[in-house]
Amino acid sequence: MSAAVTGKKPPRVGDSPAVRRTLITLVLLVGAVLVLAPLIVIFVQAFSLGLSAFAAAIGQPDTLHAIFLTVVTALIAVPINTAFGVAAAWAVTKFDFPGRRLLIVIIEIPFSISPIVAGVAYLFVYGLQGLFGPALQAADIKILFALPGIVLASLFVTAPFVARELIPLMQAQGRDLEEAATSLGASGWRTFWSVTLPNVRWALLYGVVLCNARVMGEFGAVSVVSGNIRGQTNTLPLHIELLYHDYQTAGAFAAASILTVLAVVTIIAKVALERRGAGRRSRVSLAAPNVIAEGEKP
Repeated sequence: MSAAVTGKKPPRVGDSPAVRRTLITLVLLVGAVLVLAPLIVIFVQAFSLGLSAFAAAIGQPDTLHAIFLTVVTALIAVPINTAFGVAAAWAVTKFDFPGRRLLIVIIEIPFSISPIVAGVAYLFVYGLQGLFGPALQAADIKILFALPGIVLASLFVTAPFVARELIPLMQAQGRDLEEAATSLGASGWRTFWSVTLPNVRWALLYGVVLCNARVMGEFGAVSVVSGNIRGQTNTLPLHIELLYHDYQTAGAFAAASILTVLAVVTIIAKVALERRGAGRRSRVSLAAPNVIAEGEKP
């Protein structure tokens, strides 16, 4: 007798308790070997020579400069990409225009190109033998092997993060609220600040957190455009590699522990934001048009 006649649901893959336990065990083992074990090793090696050695390694001038350069890069790149992501998501989801699909493809390009390839492309654009290299040299403007080049590379690899979080959510929400606010006499900025932004704030923060983590951890593109100059253009990931190649294992792991803490904090923030509705389709508040109606009337 078929499952449709008996009214019973057909069996699914994994319904057996033995299969479920086996799959869960395999996932836990793989996660422990690939993720948990390296994290433990980083902190064990970082503190292997004691807390004083750890503090001394972090307090080295080159390490402090690498941390400073990483933070400065994040402070510049993250706000720019946040503004770009919001503008791109607003344009794609709230307007119909020729080239809309092409814009979405362009936003996705950094995810399909290797960061090292992106760094090499910047060399051919801003290098001495590149497209704008001679003009920049004549104007005494230094892009590559300096902070501007590091920021540009970081901007490229992190450009899609905010937009990718906002576009699906804003598409699911539609345009009804914005159109209602406009019909009530709200200006474009008023509509954005009072209607659109409150409905996407958690997804926006979610994208900003991911963007910041990627900026601070970027290695490939930055390694090409920075020149790896010790104490000048080395970000924290590049400095970790430099310390490791210099056989300063404790210092390398001490510096790596900073990025590891950042990764753990990012994961915690990611989970917290997902519980608040970020990273998935959330219910649109119907109270927003009332805010507009009270603030501005036609």
